[in-house]
Amino acid sequence: MQARKKKNATALRLVGSLLAQFRRAAGLTQRQLADRLCLHEETIASIEQGRRPLKLDLAEDLDRVLDTKGALVVTLENLPEIDKVPVWAIEFLDHERAAIAISSYENQVIPGLLQTEAYARAVFRSAVPLLSEDEIEERVATRMERQDILHRKVPPTASFIISEAILRDRLGGQDVYVEQLRRLRARADLPGVSIQVMPLGRQTHAGLAGPFVLLETPDHDLLAYHETQRGSHLVSDPDEVSILSRKYAMLRSQALNPEETKALLDRLLGVR
Repeated sequence: MQARKKKNATALRLVGSLLAQFRRAAGLTQRQLADRLCLHEETIASIEQGRRPLKLDLAEDLDRVLDTKGALVVTLENLPEIDKVPVWAIEFLDHERAAIAISSYENQVIPGLLQTEAYARAVFRSAVPLLSEDEIEERVATRMERQDILHRKVPPTASFIISEAILRDRLGGQDVYVEQLRRLRARADLPGVSIQVMPLGRQTHAGLAGPFVLLETPDHDLLAYHETQRGSHLVSDPDEVSILSRKYAMLRSQALNPEETKALLDRLLGVR
């Protein structure tokens, strides 16, 4: 895992250094470049310092503004796959680690912050193309490390809305299923954690477009994150984040409340 992190960091620094070189050659400061792209100066600084990955759409805009003939896009497209895949989510994981509030809607699998080790392993064993056992174990370990934020001295306020279809699934088998239900029931009693189930059979549903996560940073910036089949998107545009925030508020009103959810979990576990 450490070797992979080192390679990721190397890739980020490479892209960042290239951007800084192109910017200076164009005679622009970080602020001037950010202003031309309607970005925060910190966004450019973070990319150049290797703290934030450069996304493909922004690389296209930078190539246009800096007149670099597609050099940044070509660089991203030709990074080794072992570096490129983890970069998809590295920025999100950094923000998640520091977040003061997390709101997550999921209709495919149990949210990563709530998964057991066995369930996470079953998720990664379902990947296509298949992952090697070493890759699976690395990813499971990383996912378990993420969950430390729920046990911080001052943990984030965390809200999770989960489709009931996930609770009816048997990913990994019966033993994994029961252990995962018990984990959910225990997490539902953690301070600052709210778990709600979106039941089957609802006539209205605000989350039909798929899962997403909302984050509030320590500076009270609001971000959104969603994954696709082959990548992920971290959204900072206020209008887009507002739309997802409104969807999440509607989902909370449509789902079972936390106490009803606990009762459902107890029934599924056979607890009277």
